[in-house]
Amino acid sequence: MTLSHHVAVITSDEQALIVATDLAEDFKRDSALRDRERRLPHPELEVFSRSGLWGISVPKEYGGAGVSNVTLARVIALIAQADGSLGQIPQNHFYALEVLRVNGSEAQKKRLYAEVLAGQRFGNALAELGTKTAHDRVTSLTRDGDGYRINGRKFYATGAIYAQRIPTSVVDENGVQQLAFVPRDSKGLTVIDDWSGFGQRTTGSGSVVFEDVYVAAEDVIPFQSAFERPTTVGPLAQILHAAIDTGIARAAYEDALHFVRTKTRPWIDATHEKATDDPLTIKSFGHLSIRLHAAEALLERSGEYLDKAQAQAETNAETVAAASIAVAEARAISTEISLAAGSTLFELAGSQATLIEHGLDRHWRNARVHTLHDPVRWKYHAVGNYYLNDENPPLRGTI
Repeated sequence: MTLSHHVAVITSDEQALIVATDLAEDFKRDSALRDRERRLPHPELEVFSRSGLWGISVPKEYGGAGVSNVTLARVIALIAQADGSLGQIPQNHFYALEVLRVNGSEAQKKRLYAEVLAGQRFGNALAELGTKTAHDRVTSLTRDGDGYRINGRKFYATGAIYAQRIPTSVVDENGVQQLAFVPRDSKGLTVIDDWSGFGQRTTGSGSVVFEDVYVAAEDVIPFQSAFERPTTVGPLAQILHAAIDTGIARAAYEDALHFVRTKTRPWIDATHEKATDDPLTIKSFGHLSIRLHAAEALLERSGEYLDKAQAQAETNAETVAAASIAVAEARAISTEISLAAGSTLFELAGSQATLIEHGLDRHWRNARVHTLHDPVRWKYHAVGNYYLNDENPPLRGTI
């Protein structure tokens, strides 16, 4: 790949999908090698961000393509199909842009959107270890003159190691959560590459430490209030996770097809002769095909619901709840099919070393790690409660 200092400007959904499809072909080539050697994808991310794809959710009035959520999810699924880690790295970037869209001031939107369109990547420093619940935060934001100081430690900071800004959840002196868009080169900020997951190995989801880090007041955006009223911040976060798992599932499925057609009987012409007459293998692929197509259809459907809820005139408790439930359905089935497709590849390949040699085991490992992001069992509860009891899901980022 040849790096360029020019950042492309994508202007339409169609263009975004064409660019993503082309990039996915390039990213797929060394995906297994990057996983095996834990080779962090710095060159690939430069190409990725300079393609203009990291700016496609910027609204049209600020110079972006303002693509639909259907398209955004499809772009992430295409990249995740090529490389599960590369598909996950921009997830929090788009999440931060959604917080900016719903809670940022006009001046903040103009400035930060412009940075993104110029090629800057936003990472994240949200999660913390050792808190009472997964939603609690102790990283502090204290006033210092015209700005603030941040102190605390974050974990699972996917994208931070690759970012120019690190959106960070902090608790101010009134106990209210804010989101600080901290420059990566800030004094006292340390990104630690201590991510050791056996899947999603090159996401760089390590730790970030803040030691008296200064942040300007104009770089702090309200965060907690995005969950105190109906907004699309939560379902936007979740549709991207569903897209990642759907892409991983498609990759495992395609590799399983290829393996059975060629690796088990390498002498066959896969286009003219049956790969197998084994009824159990055929049944396995029938089962996988149906669930994969269902996952892809539910992902598209959830994007349509989210697009409706995101429209300014349509954002209310009902449309946000419907979008959250549609996304939860997509998230639940994408979790199942990504794990099933990777497991089926193991079952069909048996204990052959070929599976490991060609990196085909990475699909199950990637799915197993990424689907642990938040418990899918609660999505079934939320979906059932919505349809059975007419109860809207809670306003948070994990439904």
